[in-house]
Amino acid sequence: MKNVFVDTNILIDLLADRAPFSKFAVEIFDLAERKQVQLFTSSHSFATTHYLLKKYIEEKELREILYSLLDFMELISIDISIIKKSLISNHKDFEDAIQIYAANSVSNIDFIVTRNLKDFKDAGITVLPPDELIRFL
Repeated sequence: MKNVFVDTNILIDLLADRAPFSKFAVEIFDLAERKQVQLFTSSHSFATTHYLLKKYIEEKELREILYSLLDFMELISIDISIIKKSLISNHKDFEDAIQIYAANSVSNIDFIVTRNLKDFKDAGITVLPPDELIRFL
């Protein structure tokens, strides 16, 4: 089974049904539901997803949806080590650095899936857009 770190934009694609990207996010989570892939994301991504979507989805419903996602993915806690590494890194985008170091904190992550490929250069993990990840899996 492959282990995949899911970036924030993929979570938002899924929950906000952002076409045409949502179809790939749905496929990724379907694979997780069928136990064909293990998904991970950071606690930062989870909180950011809530923050961005609370303007569009009623609070109670959004919390229920997010809670249900926890059946299909593991959360990586953002600790001081990840923050320090991100702050001193050469990655241009601090938030993406957090994602990269969170993914790297799990020893067996196979891929990072994101639509923001340019900010994940030198991640130390293979980075794929969602459509390519689906084809690969």
